[in-house]
Amino acid sequence: MKMSKAETKSFLLATLDAGGTLAPMATVAAKLVRAGHRVRMMSDASGRDDAEKAGAEFQSWINAPNKPARGRENEFVRDWEATSPAEGIKMLLDIVLVGGAGGYARDIYEELQREPADLVVASDFLFGVQMACEALDQPLALFTAQVSFVPVPGIPPLGPGFAPAAAEEDRKLHEAVTNDVHRLLDGGLEHFNALRAEHGLAPLAHLADQHRAAAMTLLGTSRAFDFAPEVMPPHMTYVGAQLGEPSWAKAWSPPAAGNDRVRALVAFSSSFQDHAGCVQRVIDSMAALPIDAIVTLGGALHANELSAPANVQIVDSAPHGLAMAWADFVVTHGGHGTVMKALAAGKPMLVLPHGRDQEDNAVRVTHRGAGLSLPASSEAAAIAAALRRLIEEPVFAANAKRLGAQVAHDERNSPVVSILERLAAMPRVVAGLRVA
Repeated sequence: MKMSKAETKSFLLATLDAGGTLAPMATVAAKLVRAGHRVRMMSDASGRDDAEKAGAEFQSWINAPNKPARGRENEFVRDWEATSPAEGIKMLLDIVLVGGAGGYARDIYEELQREPADLVVASDFLFGVQMACEALDQPLALFTAQVSFVPVPGIPPLGPGFAPAAAEEDRKLHEAVTNDVHRLLDGGLEHFNALRAEHGLAPLAHLADQHRAAAMTLLGTSRAFDFAPEVMPPHMTYVGAQLGEPSWAKAWSPPAAGNDRVRALVAFSSSFQDHAGCVQRVIDSMAALPIDAIVTLGGALHANELSAPANVQIVDSAPHGLAMAWADFVVTHGGHGTVMKALAAGKPMLVLPHGRDQEDNAVRVTHRGAGLSLPASSEAAAIAAALRRLIEEPVFAANAKRLGAQVAHDERNSPVVSILERLAAMPRVVAGLRVA
């Protein structure tokens, strides 16, 4: 049924090309386009192909940080050079969250002046976009392409890879780390509040309070995967993982059948995390195992940086849905998108986290018995031992299928479009901002 003009809404989606952030937002864009809405995307210039594949109009950042093309030489947050997680967060603060906030605010303001939108949907990292929308009284929703990086009551704080608290000692530790996360974020609060003053806005008590300018935060993961409390904050809701393939995934045909050997997919970050050494150790671990493996580089590594035995094939990229259907298990860094696709396919994992949210994704896998996790620095012998367990102990595959069935259900039945349509049709609704 064709949508009437009154029912058609204009959406402006604002995101950045940072690992697994772009493809989920482009998936949301494609769903809105298929529902008959007008959709624009603002992102790094490297995101144009993903936006256009989704059927959305595209505008790149101008004043904000802007990645001109994919590739490690164009990454502007070089967090692999950080010597600690805190230093990595400070890089993100200095370049994107706060340091780039003025540019993001100006770009979104100018785009909305050029053409208004019924609803802006912004990545949760883009505090400058949120600030501009608040100043303009622009209806806003937030979308996070992973577990929330801003602490949520009842969910272990991200970073260390905490399982749910089992004792009072755990709860005290989680509270202390939550306070540390806020202190790190608030390291940019003075500068951010100065920007807010320029926009006629009152100062915030905490940087994370800027999220309250949004009517709703949509968590692009499965509630079954997250360590969700029974009752979530009223302004937050799960909408399932958004698992579209990125524009750069090349056509790929699975190797011809001809043996009954176990098959593995090795899929690490699509953004550079200085992970060639870890991938090489994974490859080396497979040389003497009775498996066939595919290694996808995702544009982050080059084939000439790696060497492989005869049972391991290296390819630039492959559609993960097809590759995971072929594989019996997955070896990964633990990026949210890769983990969700593996689970949706019912495949157990070995996770070797390199930072960001990857420790937290890993513990959500291991806590449910859907795989194993090792430090990224692990030697080939330790990796081989873990792979043998995945091959020989069927409990991991059984648990992955059990958890994955719910992840796949949540992805197939995502309410993301209906929620965004409702928000676009509502009068301005903003949670009260706590000010200093």
